[in-house]
Amino acid sequence: MDYLKQFVIPFVGLNAGNHRFSYVIDDKFFGSFDYGEIREANVQVDLDLNKMDRMLVLNFQMKGTIRVTCSRCLDEFDLPVEGMEEYFIRFGQAYSEEDDNVLIIPENETHIDISSLIFDYLHLMVPYRVVHPENEQGESTCDPDILKKLNELSTHGEPDSPWDKLKELNFE
Repeated sequence: MDYLKQFVIPFVGLNAGNHRFSYVIDDKFFGSFDYGEIREANVQVDLDLNKMDRMLVLNFQMKGTIRVTCSRCLDEFDLPVEGMEEYFIRFGQAYSEEDDNVLIIPENETHIDISSLIFDYLHLMVPYRVVHPENEQGESTCDPDILKKLNELSTHGEPDSPWDKLKELNFE
């Protein structure tokens, strides 16, 4: 069975109104994609789908952890993530993307696949630069051996300038 089939919702058979779907996003979900930074996660995704005559409104609520690599010490840790996203699907003549969160699909369409939306939303929750959180005392929880080595290797004082050699020239 194709793992991602559970993320295809046959909305044509649903009555007008609210419908709730729940998913647990884990390693198997991200393993189903050929690309992406995330490989390990444990995120609860709750979807409220509001079906109307000419539109579907999808409200995603996500909470859990994503396994990331610290940019400072290169150690892995579970990053807590939490967020809400809203997505609109309107019915029209042909497929087109009106906005980042508005999709137009043909009126004869019967299913929607939300797997790529969840994939994108979770990737957008990971900050560009990820570092271990600080503990209660305000100290870094990065690997102490790596932090010590980084401090030893860092330069202190003014960096060398390529113009410093010109100061040694004597024009008299």
